[in-house]
Parts: sequence; C-alpha cells; structure tokens
Amino acid sequence: MASLLENLIDVLDKENAEYEKLVVLAEEKTPTIIKGDVEGLSKITEDEQVIVGRIQGMEKQRIKVLADVANVVNRDVETLKLIDLIQMLEKMPEQQKKLKDIHERLKETTEKLRLLNDKNQLLLADKLDMVDFNLNMIRAMKSAPQETHTRTEKCLVSFMVVSTRNNNDETRGEMPCLYLEHYI
Repeated sequence: MASLLENLIDVLDKENAEYEKLVVLAEEKTPTIIKGDVEGLSKITEDEQVIVGRIQGMEKQRIKVLADVANVVNRDVETLKLIDLIQMLEKMPEQQKKLKDIHERLKETTEKLRLLNDKNQLLLADKLDMVDFNLNMIRAMKSAPQETHTRTEKCLVSFMVVSTRNNNDETRGEMPCLYLEHYI
C-alpha cells in the first residue's frame, strides 16, 4: 500500500508541476492578448497543447494508480476521491500529510489557472468585439455613398487612434453619434 501511495503522490506532484507551467503560460498570455500579438498567442497555445498532452498521460497514470489503491482498500474506484483517501490514512500519518499537501497544492494551482483563463477569455472576447466593430465600420465605408466616406473615415480613424480632442474642438459636431471618444 505504501508504494502505491508513493506512486500516487509522485504522479500528482508531476501533474501539479505541469499545471504550474500552464499558469506561467496563462500569465504570459495576458499581455500578449492585450498587445494583439497573434504570433505570440499562437506560440503560447502550441506550448499549452504540449503540456496538456503530458497532463493527459499523467491523468491516465493517476487513474490506474488510484484504481490499484481502491482495490487494496476495497473501495469502488468510481466513488473513491482523494479527500476520502486522505481521511482513510490516519494510521499512515506521513503518507497522509504528503497526500494532503499535494491535494491542496493541486487545488490552489488549478484555481489560479481557472482565474487566469477566465480573465484571458474576457480579454479575447473584448479583442474580438473590437475586430468585429472595425469590420463593421469598414463595411459601412464601402456601402456608404462617396460623400459620407470622409466623415466615416474620420470616425474610424478617431476611434482607432482614441482621439484626445478637447471639448472646444469644432469637428465634434460633425458625427456626434459615431465619435466614441464621448463614451471612453
């Protein structure tokens, strides 16, 4: 039983190390998304896929070792959770502490990763909204009569540059609905 527990702890420790690598990549992803660096984002995504592949392999190992442990303690592998196993190890305090520690670290690491992924997902959604807005503006310029192109182009340039005009600027009145600087 002790060797099975050591194997389980070892697999969980390696799994946590891989999740920590994903956390680092998620942290790197945030400024990459903000900058709009598509190549950098692509590289990070490729690196993430490699790590996820390793985690999947470790997960298979973890399931196998946990099945062996469940068999030894005469419990159903489908219902045996790590927290249950930790409680069952009262007579093996060293293994209990190690398993409890790695369980806590895994929970902390995966929660941190979840929060970073949520933040990055929101940033990506904002970037996609911006791209969608720009595409709509370009489509509007193409379909608008020629005399309105100049006004639409001014608005698009104004939006993309995030104009810093002051309130006394006379051109503000040209397109009051489309100057987004009023809302920023």
